[in-house]
Amino acid sequence: MTSTPIVAALIVAAGRGTRAGHGLPKQYRHVGTRPLIAHSVAIFADHPAVSTVRVVIEPADSDIYHRSVPASAALGAPVAGGATRQASVRAGLEALAAEAPDLVLIHDAARPFVSHAIIDRALAALGDPAVLAAVPGTPVVDTVKSVDADETVTGTPARAALRAIQTPQAFRFLPLLDAHRQAAAAVDFVATDDAAVMEWAGHAVRVFAGDPANVKLTYAQDFAAAERLMTGHAAMNDVRIGQGYDVHAFCPGDHVWLGGVRIDHDCGVLAHSDGDVVLHALTDALLGAISDGDIGSHFPPSDPQWRDASSDLFLAHAGARIAALGGQVGNVDITIVAEAPKVGPHRDAMRARIGAILGLAPERIAIKATTSEKMGFIGRREGLAALAVATVRLPGE
Repeated sequence: MTSTPIVAALIVAAGRGTRAGHGLPKQYRHVGTRPLIAHSVAIFADHPAVSTVRVVIEPADSDIYHRSVPASAALGAPVAGGATRQASVRAGLEALAAEAPDLVLIHDAARPFVSHAIIDRALAALGDPAVLAAVPGTPVVDTVKSVDADETVTGTPARAALRAIQTPQAFRFLPLLDAHRQAAAAVDFVATDDAAVMEWAGHAVRVFAGDPANVKLTYAQDFAAAERLMTGHAAMNDVRIGQGYDVHAFCPGDHVWLGGVRIDHDCGVLAHSDGDVVLHALTDALLGAISDGDIGSHFPPSDPQWRDASSDLFLAHAGARIAALGGQVGNVDITIVAEAPKVGPHRDAMRARIGAILGLAPERIAIKATTSEKMGFIGRREGLAALAVATVRLPGE
C-alpha cells in the first residue's frame, strides 16, 4: 500500500523588490485588503495536501512579516534568507530537513494569484516516482529574439519549443536539497530558479501546465493591475453576509481572551480552546458568509489537538478559506455582551489583533460592547457572549 507523501511548501520572500518602487519591500505592500505575501501563504496553508509551510524572509523584516502574515496551524517559524534567491532557498530547505518531507513546493511570494488547482497539478506531476522535478509553464505567445550587448538580434528561437516558467515548482525533497548543497559549493554558478539547480545537477525537469493568471508582480504597473483584479467591482461583485454567535460560562481563573487580547479578570471561561468568544463568533460569521460549515466542523471540540488552542488559528483558517476562493473580507462588526470585564480600554488592541490576523485595515473592524442590564445569565455575571457580522466579496459574473 502506497503511503501519502508528506508535502512541504517553501515561500521565498527575502528579496527587496526595488523595481516595484514604493520603498517598502514589495512582498509587504497591500494588494486588495492585505499584504502581497499573505495571499500566497494563505493558499498553501489551506491546501489539504500541504502539511507544513515555511517562509524565507530577510531577518530585518521580522516585525513586518509577523504583522503581515496571519498565524496558521500549518505555518512554521520564518527562515532567515541569504544574499541571493538561491542561498535563500537553500536556507529554507535546510530548515525543512528536520521535518523530512517527501516533496517540496517552492513558490515566489510575488505570485499572489496561485491557486489550489495549480498546486494540485504540481503534485500530480510528481506522481511518477521517476520524476524528481516538475515546473509549471505556459506557451510563449510573443516572438522571442536573442540579442547581443548592442541590442542587435542574434537569433529567433522557435516558440513551439519555449515555455515561460512559473512557480510553484515541485521537487522530491532530498534530491533538491542535495543539488542545492552541491551548487553552494560550486564557483560562479547562479540560478534564477530551482529547476535550473536541478538541471545543473544533471536531473531531468518535467513541465506541466501553468496558469496565465499566475502572474509575478515585479513593477509598479503590475501592482496596479493586480489591485484592479482583486478589488474591481466587475470581478468581485458577489457580496455575502455572514453572522456568528458564541457564548461561554465563567469559571475559576484570572483572565479571559477577547478579540485575541488577554484581559485580566477575576475569573476565566469554561472552554475547550482559549474560549475567545469574539474570535469564535467572527470565525463563524466568515465561514457562514461562504457557506463553509461552522467552527465546530473545522475544529471539533472532541479533537484533543485543539485543547487550549489559540483562537487566532481558527480565525486565520476562516480567512484562508475565503482567500482560497479568491475572496476578500470587506468589513466585520462585533458586539460583546458582558457585565465585565470592561471592553473600552482594550478595543483598539482587539481591532489591531483582528486586523493582523485577517490582513484587514482597522477602519474595517468595529467592536462594540453592551450589558444585559443585569438580566439573565450575563446579568448575573455567569458568562459572556459575542455576536459578529461580516461581509465577504467573492469573484462573480
